[in-house]
Parts: sequence; C-alpha cells; structure tokens
Amino acid sequence: MNNLTHLDRRGEARMVDVSAKPIQRREAVAAGEIRLQKSTVDLIRKNVLAKGNVLATARLAGIMAAKRTGELIPLCHPLPISHCEVRFEIPTTRDRIAIQASAKIAAQTGVEMEALTAVTVAALTIYDMCKAVDKKMRITNIRLLSKTKRT
Repeated sequence: MNNLTHLDRRGEARMVDVSAKPIQRREAVAAGEIRLQKSTVDLIRKNVLAKGNVLATARLAGIMAAKRTGELIPLCHPLPISHCEVRFEIPTTRDRIAIQASAKIAAQTGVEMEALTAVTVAALTIYDMCKAVDKKMRITNIRLLSKTKRT
C-alpha cells in the first residue's frame, strides 16, 4: 500500500498534492483499437452510416473527453491541456481501427490519463455510431505507449 500514491497511511483515497512539484512540459501517447466486421469498416471509409462521419465524430469526442478527464476520474487533477490529437489507422486487413492519442501540457503532473481517456472515448464513439450495423465489435488493447517530461 505504500507505493499507491492515491491512498493515505490508513488506506483512504486522497488526491495527490502536486503543489511542490515544478511545472514541466509533459506529453503522453496512448493507443487502442476497436475490432469490427470488414463490412462495417467499409461503411466507415465510405462515410455512409446514418449517424454521420464516424471518424470525425470520434476524433472530436476523444479530444473533448481528454479535456474533461478530471471530471470523469475522481482523483485525477483537472488539467489545462495545451494540445490533444487523436489519429486513426485502418490496416489493410480492414478488421479494425487503430486509435492513437497524444496530449501535451505544461504542469506539475502527467497527462497520461488524458491520452488514455481520449483513446477510450474515441473507441466508444465508434462503437456507438456503428452498433446498429455491427453486433460483434470489441474495444481492446488500450494502453499507454509513452510519457515524457522536460523542463
């Protein structure tokens, strides 16, 4: 329990005090994927789904979610993100959409939760927009690829 920074000595949840830490430039990159039927990927590529442009909507949803991470995760610090980008790649197998998000900030704490949240909500948005045509979708492999800090 000593290594869990969000717990005090009694095991009670707490927000970590970062006020004494220096402000540093920080960046995090996260990734994940949503597996879909090839026919669903084709509909997304052709932009013919009834709910509209799936990837454009998922990109905006991911960015918006990154900006609101502190409201979604109870002990996460609310951060003024300076940059967030969400990218998609459809491999030649056409059975999935790979999602990657990066977030940047100058702050006293890291921005990895924001990058992970962006990926997750982008995937959920794709799921929501495609659920009428694909009952076999799976969101998978969400992970942090890197986090860096510089003075």
